[in-house]
Formats: sequence, structure tokens, C-alpha cells
Amino acid sequence: MSETYFVPCAEAESEFTEKRSRFIGRVCRVETEAEARAYIEKIKKQHYDARHNCWCYILHEGNVVRYGDDGEPQGTAGQPMLNVFQREGVENAVCVVTRYFGGVLLGAGGLTRAYAKSAKDALDAAGKARMTRWTRLLVHVPYPLFERLGRLIDAHGGVTEGSDYGADVAVTLRLPRERAEAFSEALTELSGGGIIPETLGEVFLPGNREE
Repeated sequence: MSETYFVPCAEAESEFTEKRSRFIGRVCRVETEAEARAYIEKIKKQHYDARHNCWCYILHEGNVVRYGDDGEPQGTAGQPMLNVFQREGVENAVCVVTRYFGGVLLGAGGLTRAYAKSAKDALDAAGKARMTRWTRLLVHVPYPLFERLGRLIDAHGGVTEGSDYGADVAVTLRLPRERAEAFSEALTELSGGGIIPETLGEVFLPGNREE
């Protein structure tokens, strides 16, 4: 199973009107089917008065793919929404598109385009991040080098998770796995060999938002 995939950066919402029908798209990151279904039910309750609350979700673990048209003609809502996430390589995501019917029929093609647009707009608003293997490190740095360490972390695409201030500063950070060795070499140069980072292990987490 490939580890190269994207996830939504955040929960997000989009809205537009097509021939007087109001489409509200929402995207949220989830890890399980239970989370996805709970999110769908939450939106359905929030928009109980809407004609349709169509949905889809896709999960990396187990390659789970589900969708529902909620009364729209078969194949015109949930599947086009799902296709958006598959094309973008986005998983661990749930999307609900709420439609308030405006009295004008859109036809199968019009519905397909509208639901796909709503899902894409919501995903664009959420942003996406690539799942990445990170190496976690603990670095004890003297106060005079603390700010320079921060710049070094940034330069190697790292993230500072926390800092404890005592006789020195104990900085917990993570770096993309492929940048960890270069960071350690740069830290050795910065400190004249006086600072050796402690490896805490690896984690699999989203990277920075990608456009």
C-alpha cells in the first residue's frame, strides 16, 4: 500500500448558486468510517431542511470508498464528488454537499458538474498536505544558539514541537526523514561538534499545505 497520498489540511466550506439552487460543500479530514459517518450525520442535522445532503468519503486504511446520492439521480452526486478526491490523490477525507433546490432542474450533466464543483471548491478551501515520514529529534541547545537553531530547523523544512527552558533549551522537533541527516550535519557545524541530536523515532504526519 503506497504511503504517497494527500489529506485535507483543515475543515472547510464553499458555496455557490447554480440556477437558483444553492450548493454548500464541506470537506473534513477523518481517520475512520465512524468519524466520516458522524460528520455526515452532523451536516444532515444542521441542514435538515435541505432537499439533498449528498456525501462521499475515502480512507487510506483498507482502501475504503463510500458515497451516497441522497435522492439525486444515481451517479450525479456522490460519484462525481468522490472522483474529485481520487483525481487529487486525497484520502482520509469526507465531503458533504448540501443542495437547497431552487426550482429549476439542472439535468444529469448539470448536476454532475455542480456537485463536482462544490467538492472541488471545498477541497481547495481546505487545502491539501502530503503525508510524510518525519524523524523526531531532541536537541539541547545553549541560549546563545537558540535563535540560530530555529533558523536551521526552518531551513530544513522542520517543525518545532516544543521547547523546555532550563540550564539550556531542550527543543523537540521533527524533520522530513530525508532531511534529518543534512540537519544533523549542519547542527554539528553550527555548534562546532558540541551538539548531538537525540533521535526519538519516526511519525507519519501531514507536511505543509501544498497548492
